[in-house]
Amino acid sequence: MNILIADDEQDMLKILQAYFKKEGYNVFLAEDGEQAIELFYKEKIDLAILDWMMPLSSGLTVCKEIKRNSDTKVLMLTAKSEDEDELQALKIGADDYVRKPFHPGILITRAKKLLKEENHIIIGNLKVDFKGKMVFRNDENLNLTKKEIDLLSCLVRNRGNILSREDLLVNVWGIDYDGDDRTVDTHIRRLREKIGEDLIQTHRGLGYSLIKEI
Repeated sequence: MNILIADDEQDMLKILQAYFKKEGYNVFLAEDGEQAIELFYKEKIDLAILDWMMPLSSGLTVCKEIKRNSDTKVLMLTAKSEDEDELQALKIGADDYVRKPFHPGILITRAKKLLKEENHIIIGNLKVDFKGKMVFRNDENLNLTKKEIDLLSCLVRNRGNILSREDLLVNVWGIDYDGDDRTVDTHIRRLREKIGEDLIQTHRGLGYSLIKEI
């Protein structure tokens, strides 16, 4: 799934990007309202997290634009503390509202709720337990390694989309990883051996995807 995060505080953007990528989401960053609108029209955004006060166009303006043209979920961030401001955000179409300061884990929980993510998902004979970090095949625990679970979770959350090796490295291994990108191929091979050869598709020269339909 694609998440747009718009905030003029670069440290905030980096922190939230790291947290959401760790959860397996594709993250697009904007430092002002105009850039946020541009990314919204360029990418297929499932959830927009918008700071209330931004240069060029405010979060409210961006929210109005998004809601006028799509059913994308919008979560507003603000340092404001007045109930009237929260009401204003909800009136223009925001789906939720989080006041700063906040713990990133709380924001992720609220985001998942908006995206209607379940704690587990069934794919054929597989059950992926996001909360427990376990994967079962025909009710048998596959005892996947942490990296294998993170890799499968990333593919599940971006089901049907092609993820390049670079995408997977950033999402699963982190932006600071400086090893061989072929490690992705190795982990994909081991994951296929455990979950089944047909669930993960290879797109030559592009990357990998989880099949869209079972």
